[in-house]
Amino acid sequence: MNYRAYQQIDRRKSRQIHVGRVPVGGDAPISVQTMTNTLTSDAAATIAQIRLAEIAGVDIVRVSCPDVESTAALAEIVREVNVPIVADIHFHYKRAIEAAKAGAACLRINPGNIGSPERVRDVIKAARDYNCSMRIGVNAGSLERHLLEKYGEPNPDALVESALEHAKILQDHDFHEFKISVKASDVFLAVAAYQQLAEVCDHPLHIGITEAGGKRTGTVKSAIGLGSLLWAGIGDTLRVSLSAEPAEEVHVGWEILKSLGIRHRGVKIISCPSCARQGFDVIRTVAALEDRLAHIETPVTLSIIGCVVNGPGEALMTDIGLTGGGNNRHMVYAAGRTDHTIEGGTMIDHIVELVERRVEAIKSETKQAA
Repeated sequence: MNYRAYQQIDRRKSRQIHVGRVPVGGDAPISVQTMTNTLTSDAAATIAQIRLAEIAGVDIVRVSCPDVESTAALAEIVREVNVPIVADIHFHYKRAIEAAKAGAACLRINPGNIGSPERVRDVIKAARDYNCSMRIGVNAGSLERHLLEKYGEPNPDALVESALEHAKILQDHDFHEFKISVKASDVFLAVAAYQQLAEVCDHPLHIGITEAGGKRTGTVKSAIGLGSLLWAGIGDTLRVSLSAEPAEEVHVGWEILKSLGIRHRGVKIISCPSCARQGFDVIRTVAALEDRLAHIETPVTLSIIGCVVNGPGEALMTDIGLTGGGNNRHMVYAAGRTDHTIEGGTMIDHIVELVERRVEAIKSETKQAA
């Protein structure tokens, strides 16, 4: 069997909703989301943070709206950024109505903690009036008391039951523009809950391992949890929850999608861990190239291998390749074939130039094909 047959992911069938102009679910690309950590009431700081996330490739950004000052700033934030904004709402139903009026594309709520049926009805009406979708956000750390009493602890059954109870509230009001998340900080719990939920509904699912940790531990936990779900075809939008800047969450989210071949953006660098055989400083070179090539959005593959053991083989599968050689002369590959050699002193600048040329060629080819 061709090895590429193993790369096929059968994605779960879900209905499609919209978060602003971004489709979620159905056959839409899996979107990458993050959340700001500035005070939303500080519009300038929040806008600046969102713009950095936009450069990183974010599709959707969530902001917290805990008070009237936050929803008052929301209109300016929505106006000044280029991605749809999700307003994070807890308990205060008026904040949801204010956020919808201010231009939020989506309201992240739990209908059950909004209050009386009348208040829920008012929030749903605002969502309809201002073309907002919703996200039902269930979290293992804030499950309802009756479910904790029923199950004794947070478990997949409790998370799924909570999600379906909240979904029924919206469905009873004939509102169906919503997605669901059932997050937990425990990888096993989160994955099991999402697997169970995916089998009993067709709503789009926002996936994430909540409170995953710092940059290193959170990245590993998220890669394991989200990777498992995505590989099983589960997930329509995702957030990597890190104790780090939002742009870093976006970078990690993209790397997870790129690793599974689900979405492609920017330069994908394949590099060796380096060893005594290396003909140049692989670690320093890769770090410099990641920084110098971060602005590129067009998908390009680049292999950086320190010696000739694996270098030629990796170069066969990348647009551009670099393999370390002796006497400070290194081999450059183009489309898998040996092309020319380069001295170590000018190597990084040269590779950046080659990648940028390749990007322009891809853009030209795409334009001609259209």
